[in-house]
Amino acid sequence: MPTLIVLRHAKAEAGLGIPDIDRRLTDRGRRDATTAGDWLRANDLVPGRVLCSPAARTRETLARLALDADVAFEPGIYDNDPDGLLALVSEAPDETGTLLLVGHNPSVHHLVHDLTGQAPDAFPTCALAVIDLPPGDWADVRPGIGTLRTVHTPKD
Repeated sequence: MPTLIVLRHAKAEAGLGIPDIDRRLTDRGRRDATTAGDWLRANDLVPGRVLCSPAARTRETLARLALDADVAFEPGIYDNDPDGLLALVSEAPDETGTLLLVGHNPSVHHLVHDLTGQAPDAFPTCALAVIDLPPGDWADVRPGIGTLRTVHTPKD
């Protein structure tokens, strides 16, 4: 069964005087991302492939996860469009059993809702959702097809 993990980047610095794409993680963000990586490994959820926004905060979040996976930096994730995220997910290689998408709100929160019909009221920084998908190809992924297995936040 394919598994999609949707992760919002960890806490980033305020954007005053910094281009949005260049914002880095705060100390808390670095700690939370490291903890999220530990949680993924402890729950046997290490992805085979990662789709990551090219923004500094998502790249740093991914680095702090310390996962050994094939990574593609996708500019379309930074566009923050849920339909675009769904299109990227549907292009994943079929041999990928677990796929991690590292992106931004509100699109990651919308993607979780669109795929599962449910989502938490809030999706804070470094929140992740684990979505079970029915057997089949990634190209078959469409709204309503997934089951929300769990949501993990830094406060859990």
